[in-house]
Amino acid sequence: MTNQDIKDASAELWQNSIPHISIDSVVFGFLNNQLNVLLLKIKEEENWILPGGYLQKNEGIDDAAKRILYERSGADKIFLNHFGVFGDLNRSEGYFKDYPDDLWHKQRFITIGYYALVDQTQVNPIPDHFTDCCEWKPVHPIPNMVMDHEIIIKKALSTLREHISHKPIGYNLLPEAFTLPELQGLYEAILGEKLNRGNFYRKMMRYDILIKLDEQRRGGAYKAPDLYKFDEDKYKKALGGLNW
Repeated sequence: MTNQDIKDASAELWQNSIPHISIDSVVFGFLNNQLNVLLLKIKEEENWILPGGYLQKNEGIDDAAKRILYERSGADKIFLNHFGVFGDLNRSEGYFKDYPDDLWHKQRFITIGYYALVDQTQVNPIPDHFTDCCEWKPVHPIPNMVMDHEIIIKKALSTLREHISHKPIGYNLLPEAFTLPELQGLYEAILGEKLNRGNFYRKMMRYDILIKLDEQRRGGAYKAPDLYKFDEDKYKKALGGLNW
C-alpha cells in the first residue's frame, strides 16, 4: 500500500465516514481439527491484520460490519456478533506515526469488535485493493499482527470459551452432518485442551440438540461412526437468545 493510496483513502474517509469509530471482525473457521481465523496481509508488509474499516455517515454499525467484512475479504452473508470495544491510548495512531497528523487513519480510533463462526469451506477469501492476500491462519499460534489486533483476537477467543462452558457451539462451524468425535474435536480446538469423551458426550446429550441420522460415516478402518445434525429450533433455544 503506497503513501498515495493511504492519502487518497484518507481524503475520501474525511468526507464520508464518522471520525474516531472503527470496526474490526474476528471470523473463526474450523477445518481438519484446527481452529482458524480469517486475516489479511497489507501490501509490502509482513504482519497480518483483521478485516476492518470505518463507519460511514449513512449506515448502522451492524450494517457497516457486514459491508467492511465483504469489502476486505469477500466473505458475504455472515452473521456477526458484537463482543467488545477497544480504546486504549495510541492503540492505532502509532502505526501511522510517519504520516502527517491530519491523515484520517492517524486519528485516535475506538474500535468495535465483532466475531463470527462460519463454515470455512463456504468462504472464499479475496484480498482487497490494499492487501496482498486474505487467508485462513491458525489461531494457535496467532501470527504477528498489527496494532492491537492480537489482543482483539484473544478477547474474541476468550469470549467464545466463556460461552462454550454453558451453551452449545458448532452450528456454523461444522458441516450439516457430523460425528460426535468431530464435534468433540471442535470443542478441543476452541478450548485448547483434551476432553474426556464420556463426559463430553453426556453433556451434548443433555442439551437435547442433536438428531441422529440413519446413516454413518464410511471409509474408515474401524466401525463407521454415527452421523448427527443439529436440531435448529432446539439449538437456538439452548443458546438462550444468543446468536451464533
